[in-house]
Amino acid sequence: MTDLNKIVDQLSKLTVIEAAELTKLLEEKWGVSAAAPVAVAAAPAAGGEAEAADEDKAFTIVLKAVGDKKIDVIKEVRALTELGLKDAKDLVEAAPKPIKEGVPKAEAEEIKKKLEGVGATVELT
Repeated sequence: MTDLNKIVDQLSKLTVIEAAELTKLLEEKWGVSAAAPVAVAAAPAAGGEAEAADEDKAFTIVLKAVGDKKIDVIKEVRALTELGLKDAKDLVEAAPKPIKEGVPKAEAEEIKKKLEGVGATVELT
């Protein structure tokens, strides 16, 4: 039998990007999805309900383009993701790439504002 503590230690050393890639590989291998189940809701009758549903939605922040201030964007990505310098640089240079996933709307908009403040182009999906 495999030493589970050893596996936990190895997984703990993965970067965010490596963990995301591992998730995709396991989903393909096992034919499953790691996405959380989503309850189907009735169509909202008023605009207020649509906004409330939008507030509950989890967003993915996608870095579309770096802009002129690449170093500032790398610094901001490091601060937001807690990645190391090399991982943050690789992520920024590989744009368009997701920076964070499953983020509430308010936090996603704040992150978008910070990244756009240093010259990056960001999309919330």
